[in-house]
Amino acid sequence: MSSSGAAAGLGLISAATWGGSDFVGGLGARRAPALLVVCSGHLVSLFVLLAVCLGMKVALPGAHPLIYAALGGAEGAVALAVFYRALAMGAMGLTAALTGLLTALVPVLFSLIHDGLPTPLTAAGLAMGCVAIWLISHSPRARGAGTPPLALLLGALSGIGFGTQLILFKMAGGEGLLWPMTAARAAGVVAMVLVLLVKPPKCAWRGFWLTGIMAGMLDTFGNLVYFRATELGRLDVAAVVCSLYPAGTILLAALVLREWPTRRQVGGMGVALVAVVLLSL
Repeated sequence: MSSSGAAAGLGLISAATWGGSDFVGGLGARRAPALLVVCSGHLVSLFVLLAVCLGMKVALPGAHPLIYAALGGAEGAVALAVFYRALAMGAMGLTAALTGLLTALVPVLFSLIHDGLPTPLTAAGLAMGCVAIWLISHSPRARGAGTPPLALLLGALSGIGFGTQLILFKMAGGEGLLWPMTAARAAGVVAMVLVLLVKPPKCAWRGFWLTGIMAGMLDTFGNLVYFRATELGRLDVAAVVCSLYPAGTILLAALVLREWPTRRQVGGMGVALVAVVLLSL
C-alpha cells in the first residue's frame, strides 16, 4: 500500500473513532456541562496513558516532540472551549460547518507549503474532502439567520485552533506515540482546569464521568491513530480524512437515536467516500 493509501486508511479509522467520541460526549452533554464531560475524559485517559508508559517502560523521546504535543494539547483544549461558546451563541449548523472546514484547510495549506504540491489525484481528493466536510457538517435547517458575527468569529478561531493542533501533532510524531500523546493530554487537562476555574458551570457537577471516560478513551485512540497516519503519509491527506469525523457521529445518531441524516448529509457522505478513494490511490 502507498504512503497516501496508508495515511487515508488510518485517517478513516481516526475519523470513525473521533465520531464515536463526539457521539458519546454529546449524549453526556445532555445531562451535564460539556466541559465537565470533556475534562473528565481527558483526566482519566491521562492516567491510563501514564500507567501504560510507565508500566511498559516506554523510552522518553526528545524534548521537541513533547513540547509540540503539549502545545497542541493545550491550545486544542482552549479551541474546544471557544467552540462550545460559539455553538451556544448562534446557529450550530453554520458554526460547526465553518469550524470543520477550517480544521481541514489549515493543515492543508501548511502541507502545501511544507511538502509541496500533491499529485492531481490527491489534489482532487482533498478538494472533494473539503466539500464533503461542509455538506456533512452544515445542516440546512440552520441557515445562520440571527447568528451573531461573534459566533462565526469564534467558530473560525476554534477551527484554526483545531487545525493548528493537527499540525502540532504531526510535528510531534516520529519518535514514538505514547509519550507525546501523554504530554498532549497533560497540557490539555491543565488548560481545561484553568477554563473551569475561570468560568465554572453553575449546575451540579455530577452525571458526567461514565460518558466522559468513554468519550475520552475513544478520542485518545483516535489521536494515536492520527499520529501514526501523519508518520506514514502527507499531513493534508491525514487531516482531511480525519476531519470527516462528523459522518461517524451522524451515523451513530441514526442507528442509536433514530435521528436520521438529511439528504444533504447523505450526499456529503457519498462525496466523502469518493474523496477517500482518490486520496488512497
